[in-house]
Amino acid sequence: MRLKASSLDAPITSLSGGNQQKVVLTRWLASDLKVLILDEPTRGIDVGARSEIYDLIRSLTDTQGLGVIVISSELPELLGLSDRVLVMAEGGIRAAFDRSQATEQNIMAAAIPLGQRTAGAQLEGADQ
Repeated sequence: MRLKASSLDAPITSLSGGNQQKVVLTRWLASDLKVLILDEPTRGIDVGARSEIYDLIRSLTDTQGLGVIVISSELPELLGLSDRVLVMAEGGIRAAFDRSQATEQNIMAAAIPLGQRTAGAQLEGADQ
C-alpha cells in the first residue's frame, strides 16, 4: 500500500489523510470480502494518494474479482472507475447506465429532480 509513516508504531491519527484511507482499506481487505462499499473513498486526500486508491480499486475488481460499489459526488471519479453507474435521487434509483452510456450529461440529466426538469424546460421555451 506504500504507506508513509514515521515508524511502524505511529498512531493512525498521526498519518496523512491519504495514508489513513489506505490503512482503513487494508484492514477491510484482510478479511474475506465479496463486496466492498466505498463511500467517498478519496475525499480530502492528495492527488498521489487518490491515484493509488484508484489503482487499488481497479486491481481488486480486475484481478481479484471483488465487487466494489463506489458512492461518490465526484463525477470524474465515477466515470473513471465504474462499469455501471446508478443515479439515485429523491430516495430511489432514477437511472442506470453501463460504461458506454455513462456520460456526464446523461448522469446530470438523470440527477435533476423531476419538478426542476419541467421548470428548466419552461425557462428554455421562454427564450424563443
